[in-house]
Amino acid sequence: MCGRYYRRSDKQRIAEAFEVGVPPSFEILPDYNVAPSSMQPVVVEERDSGERALRAMRWGLVPYWCDDPKTLGMSTINAKAESLLEKPIWRVPFTKSRCLVPADGFYEWQKLGGKSKQPWAFALKGGEPLAFAGLWERWKAPDHKSEMDTYSIITTEANELTSAMHDRMPVILMPRDYERWLGRDDSGRPPVDLLRPYDSVLMRAWRIGTAVGNVRNNGPELLEEAQATMLF
Repeated sequence: MCGRYYRRSDKQRIAEAFEVGVPPSFEILPDYNVAPSSMQPVVVEERDSGERALRAMRWGLVPYWCDDPKTLGMSTINAKAESLLEKPIWRVPFTKSRCLVPADGFYEWQKLGGKSKQPWAFALKGGEPLAFAGLWERWKAPDHKSEMDTYSIITTEANELTSAMHDRMPVILMPRDYERWLGRDDSGRPPVDLLRPYDSVLMRAWRIGTAVGNVRNNGPELLEEAQATMLF
């Protein structure tokens, strides 16, 4: 799964990496401990213009037909690639409202035995920003007095690098596939072939301290390497 990630890129770097305009009023601060239910920047394609736009969304997709988001808990922060066309909650957004979730890396916890777990950080070897494949929906309250945009991160089977920590990993898209992921072709078929494990050769992982386990801790020190040998 992907239950925590980090984003240290500033507004300018996100704009350049994802070829999207960022309104001056859109505040984007680094977030080294992105947790479910928080508001985060997400890239979508405007249906009318076909241009990319940046929106603030809540992590944890809430389907339009849900009466109370609280009933979902954390069950919708991730969507399994294998079941996107099988489950109604994912089928519609997978077909009509895909998005890019800007990040610089993610965290995973390795089980050591008993209740002990060792956190690891993952990133691309070049250190460039990355995009998780995401789905989004706009939810409106039954009384129509409030609404919010929400998103989920798609996961797939782990690659060779991440499999030692977990059997799932977030789907990371190549920049050349951003346009195809966001758009809708004439066939109406979603790009299922893009939902694959990222090449482990292009990634790196390193052990970090346990402070990341507390969502109140949020700073670049969370990414400092603990005493361990980096995996390649």
